[in-house]
Amino acid sequence: MEATEFLTLCLANGIIIGQEQFLQLKRYAKELAYWNGQVNLISRKDIDNIWDKHILHSLAAVKYIKFPNRAKCLDVGTGGGLPGIPIAIAVPDCRMLLIDSIGKKIKIADMLAKHTELKHITAKQARAEEISAVREYRKSFDLIFSRSVARIKPVVRWITDLLKPGGRLIFYKGGDLREEFDEAREAFPKLQFEEIKISMFGCEWFEQEEKKLVVCRI
Repeated sequence: MEATEFLTLCLANGIIIGQEQFLQLKRYAKELAYWNGQVNLISRKDIDNIWDKHILHSLAAVKYIKFPNRAKCLDVGTGGGLPGIPIAIAVPDCRMLLIDSIGKKIKIADMLAKHTELKHITAKQARAEEISAVREYRKSFDLIFSRSVARIKPVVRWITDLLKPGGRLIFYKGGDLREEFDEAREAFPKLQFEEIKISMFGCEWFEQEEKKLVVCRI
């Protein structure tokens, strides 16, 4: 998928991307592809699919999730900045913290975030369990995103003390999730799930691969 096709698909699916945001995303996609040759940030086989399988996939949250005004957001296990950087570009009034435990990955994510010239994206080398112990982060996030990190149960355990009352944890998942749901409910009986099947007009792979967003409330 080329950048112009991506922009057309965004508009067709109600994801509004302005010209400045489009230029920021183009720079991000170009640099992500370059740095992926140095550090494994995304699957090498997906290098030609950055626009649809990574950036558009990240922006599924923008299509389906209502963001509070000036939402404080956390991207757990961000790798090369996914989904946090595309979301922060598309929702410019949110405040996004990117975290990853791997130093070389978070250094690149930090650099890519700075190159967007957006002041509301920050990056920190840390595990979710570590920032849970930091007072300024406790009960402070409206939305927490987890893409290709771990099963639902451990992530919920890591972030329980980070969500605001009424906050939501957004997982990017695929396939049959009944086993993960049962496992998580056994550990957290009050956990609530909303499973959203991702459907993007003009991009069939989301449905073919059964891509979903799972919205959890604790």
